[in-house]
Amino acid sequence: MEVTDFWAMCGRDTTRGLPNTLRGTTGISHSKNRTSGMEFESDWTKHRKSSAFTAQVIRSATSFMPWSCKIPIVKQDTPICSKSYPNLTSQVIDDSDSPILPGLPNDVAKYCLALVPRSDFPALGGVCKKWRSFIQSKEFITVRKLAGLLVEWLYILTMDDEGKESHWEVLDCLGNKHCLLPLMPGPLKFGFGVVVLDGKLLVMAGYSVNNGTAFASSDVYVHDSCLNSWRKLANMNVARYDFACAEVNGMVYVVGGYGTDGESLSSAEVYNPDNDTWSLIESLRRPRWGCFACGFEGKLYVMGGRSSFTIGHSKFVDVYSPERHTWCEMKNGCVMVTAHAVVGKKLFCMEWKNQRKLAIFDPEDNSWKLEQVPVTGSTSIGFRFGILNEKLLLFSLQAEPGYHTLLYDPNAAPGSEWQTSDIKPSGSCLCCVTIKA
Repeated sequence: MEVTDFWAMCGRDTTRGLPNTLRGTTGISHSKNRTSGMEFESDWTKHRKSSAFTAQVIRSATSFMPWSCKIPIVKQDTPICSKSYPNLTSQVIDDSDSPILPGLPNDVAKYCLALVPRSDFPALGGVCKKWRSFIQSKEFITVRKLAGLLVEWLYILTMDDEGKESHWEVLDCLGNKHCLLPLMPGPLKFGFGVVVLDGKLLVMAGYSVNNGTAFASSDVYVHDSCLNSWRKLANMNVARYDFACAEVNGMVYVVGGYGTDGESLSSAEVYNPDNDTWSLIESLRRPRWGCFACGFEGKLYVMGGRSSFTIGHSKFVDVYSPERHTWCEMKNGCVMVTAHAVVGKKLFCMEWKNQRKLAIFDPEDNSWKLEQVPVTGSTSIGFRFGILNEKLLLFSLQAEPGYHTLLYDPNAAPGSEWQTSDIKPSGSCLCCVTIKA
């Protein structure tokens, strides 16, 4: 191994060359496709043998860091190739024991990778298993958070004007469209659940229709916002749809819904991301479907929907304590909820019977209060909620001419809580979640 010293100059503009270098490691040109596999491997090997790629990553990431001076770079003689190239599988090696960036301590190397621009994350993930594993990890989000680099993104599931096609689109904090997500694997589903876990989007269960017959699913897929790709997780124990789901203390809970034969369910289960497993927990006291869930102070709250033991919609609130592994209930919940979101330490709901008022739940004293929705911006009834910078966004379900998205700031001075925003999805909003990445 040769060791080459280079100087990472503070303030030096070295980022311009990085995107092209990164894309060069993962992009397959048409001309390369016409060459033989051996020729392509030879080019790749020559590229990886040089320390230029690693050096540019470090220069870009460390150019403004106080310790960025005289960092040794170790030249690699063994090529490390990406999973993205099936014809190079013979070149992929197990790099589990190798350093993340040769010549640097792993904690410093992780910080370097976290400083690379977000648009280049998919390219980083294609370099080697070690980098991809780190980018997919919970630790990667933690390092970026410590570096002050986390940014909020709105992931909105939209439906076109004709109501035929839907897609996930990503908007930045100013409402600019960042990208469209690739199509999720598997058949088109309805009645699925959506949760954000460790900066990733989870889409769970639901049902698909084949020849007029509905089939409940237990499939779970996760979209990695850093790599912009889907992958399958472990299946749930019980196939279900129209159920409640929420993240609590880094775990995902699903409750109730309809089962494979259309029967109402009382079962509940929890997902542990550390070992990719679902485990059944204590069931509800009664079957419940069409409900929703949220997490407060380390507990799971299940509200709304219907129950087999009540006439009409249920006002019961089922509360699960992960510490005690038991359910308890309250009797002052919301009914027929069409939209809900947790902002800060309060729950905001909109009920079907009164869609020009916000119902705000405070778990500290289990109380509700109503807030009138102003006519300013949109006169329609029916909204979907989003969250941005601890503020509530109300996306109108009816695209009126010149309408604006309503914004409610619970921390604003009395009388100035309501504002308007120019942030709009490209179509009708079916669902919206916020991801910090």
